[in-house]
Amino acid sequence: MTTITYRDLATLDDFAAVVDLERRIWGPGYDDVVPAPILAISVHRGGILIGAYDADRMVGFVYSLPGIKHGKPTQWSHMLGVVDEFRQAGVGYQLKLLQRGRALAMGLDLIEWTYDPLQAANAHLNFTKLGVVVEEYLENVYGESASPLHQGNPTDRFVAEWFIREPRPADWATRAPAESVAVNRTVMSGEWLESIDVDLSSTAPSLVVEIPMGFTDMLARAPDRAMAWRVCTRAIFTTYLDRGYRVVAFFLNKAARKGTYLLAAKSEI
Repeated sequence: MTTITYRDLATLDDFAAVVDLERRIWGPGYDDVVPAPILAISVHRGGILIGAYDADRMVGFVYSLPGIKHGKPTQWSHMLGVVDEFRQAGVGYQLKLLQRGRALAMGLDLIEWTYDPLQAANAHLNFTKLGVVVEEYLENVYGESASPLHQGNPTDRFVAEWFIREPRPADWATRAPAESVAVNRTVMSGEWLESIDVDLSSTAPSLVVEIPMGFTDMLARAPDRAMAWRVCTRAIFTTYLDRGYRVVAFFLNKAARKGTYLLAAKSEI
C-alpha cells in the first residue's frame, strides 16, 4: 500500500516542482500557471502551500494566499491539484484538512475558493466532506481558459465559503432532497443527461437542482450538451441566489450518474 506524506513547501525547488505539476494536471497549453516567484512571495507573506508525496514524487498540492473579506483576514484557496492516479485516494481531502489546520493556527475563520458547479466530484468533496456553503455565483470569472479540461466552456464558478471554526448552518445536509421542491429534472437524451422542466419561479423554503456526473467527459465529447448545461444552470443559480437562497448541501447518486444540490432560503437557515 502506498503511503502518502505531506509537507509545507518553502524552497525554490519546491516552487518549481509545483509549477511542473500544475502543467501536468491542467494539461499542455495551459497558460494560467502560478509561477514560482508568485508562489515564493505569497508563501513568505502568509500564503499556504502544502505538497503531497508518493515517496519523492509530488502527486498533489494545495495553494492559498492571504485575502480580506468584510475587513477580516481570510485565506483564498486558489488551487488544489492531484494527479489522476491519486484522485480517488483521499489526497485532496487530506490537503484541505491540512490547509484548515494552518489557517486555524493563523487565527482565521474562513477559507474561500471557486469551483465549477457542474463538477459533481468537486461538489461532493466541498459540501459532503468539508461542509462549505455557497451564496455567490460568478459568470465566466476567469474568461476563456486554455486548459483542455475546460474545452472553451465559460468559466462560471461557485464561491465556496468554508467556515473552519463553525459547523455548517443547521442540519440541511441530513435533509432528504425528496422533502424539497425540484427546480429541474434530468433525463437521458442519447448518451447524456439533459435538464428539463426548469422552474425559475419557486418560492419554496428549500429547493433541489440536479446536475450530471462526468461533466469533464461531456466537455470533451459533447461540447454542445455541456454548453446547454452551463446556460441552464447559470440561469437557475443566478436566479435563486439573487433571490436570497444559499446552496447548503450536495447528494451524489453514482448509480443514476447525477448529483443534486440542496438550496435553502436564508430565512430557513
